[in-house]
Amino acid sequence: MRTRVKVCGITRPAHARAAAEAGADAIGLVFYPPSPRYLAAERAAEIRDALPPFVQTVALFVNPDAAQVAQVIGRVRPALLQFHGEETPQFCAQFGMPYIKACRVRAGVSQGPDLLEYLRPFSSAAAWLLDSHVAQYGGVGERFDWSIVPRGFERPLVLSGGLAPDNVAEAIRRVHPWGVDVSSGVESGKGIKDPAKIAAFIAEVRNADV
Repeated sequence: MRTRVKVCGITRPAHARAAAEAGADAIGLVFYPPSPRYLAAERAAEIRDALPPFVQTVALFVNPDAAQVAQVIGRVRPALLQFHGEETPQFCAQFGMPYIKACRVRAGVSQGPDLLEYLRPFSSAAAWLLDSHVAQYGGVGERFDWSIVPRGFERPLVLSGGLAPDNVAEAIRRVHPWGVDVSSGVESGKGIKDPAKIAAFIAEVRNADV
């Protein structure tokens, strides 16, 4: 199976094109105002328009209100939504679009069955994403203990949190996720993607698949 790759926190059209040219399946556009990778809808639409065909856009939110999500859907037309906060299953499903639900893994709390218990109510999600539990929401380069990830997920699993070119192959071999999601691990500065790091990351994913 080919591991899918999402490069999240894209802030410039050139970096969206670089991710696509390196073989990314999707890019993430962040609509969480405290994030250094936050985008206004108009800027996100510019980045979307820079993409070639067959590369998806994913709109990432953290505890938004419904009006914000609806505005982004109308202006940006993402292929997927990603909810990274404490949203309810009902909230995530109300937009009539495929969505990814994230679970932030806290060592000693969300281990094994606890992860599944949290995620099972989101049975309508297109995928479940595991990320590190940090004070901020995502993009800080901290990984969690992959050994606590249980087998038998009922939805496709996306692995995130502290992934980088030097560890993604090991992560894939240990967890066998459907996809991987990288942000700070391919940056030269917060919100500034490095095309060479993106290419190296995706090359390591392909090596692991082989």
